Amino acid sequence: MIEVFNIKKGLFFGILDLEAFSREKGLSAKREIETLGKNYLIARLLDNEAAQIIYDAKGKPFLANDPRHISLSHSHDKLAIIVNEQEPTGIDIELIRDKVLRIRHKFLSAPELAETGQDVEKLLVYWAAKETLYKIYGLREVDFIANLFVKPFNKHNLGTIIGEINLPAFKKQFELNYQSVDDYILVYALNEISLAE
Repeated sequence: MIEVFNIKKGLFFGILDLEAFSREKGLSAKREIETLGKNYLIARLLDNEAAQIIYDAKGKPFLANDPRHISLSHSHDKLAIIVNEQEPTGIDIELIRDKVLRIRHKFLSAPELAETGQDVEKLLVYWAAKETLYKIYGLREVDFIANLFVKPFNKHNLGTIIGEINLPAFKKQFELNYQSVDDYILVYALNEISLAE
């Protein structure tokens, strides 16, 4: 029901199968499944039943009484939470489906559109990467086309890509990992990297 991935010291994430969780707990209401699933997963990840996720005024999640950084994402039957002990983090999980073809112009720049073509999985890596960057930044005033960028990459089942947040008062690059998990694409932040001179 839960898969835990230890990436490196101080960085780990877990994925909860919400369908299996709802069956085991006898739940049927979508909101209740997501809320209780989130609490269940963070308690297991931190080995702390008292762990509590709260949200700031912009909707960014953080841990009550715990300095570690977190991010979470859910899509259909999967819930993912990442914990980073060192720096702000982000994670996004997306069910693989071709709906992304209809909305790609809303989040990709012209060069990114040319790079992805009709490749649904690659489009989803771009989408999930930009969602991950958005979550790292943590503020709402972001244009996915004008402020969030993903460097071109060759798609594999898993890999590392470079994403950039570019705003007048905030310009940073991050190393992101992506991978396929069942019928989903998952992207998460590895670490901030120095901007190229």
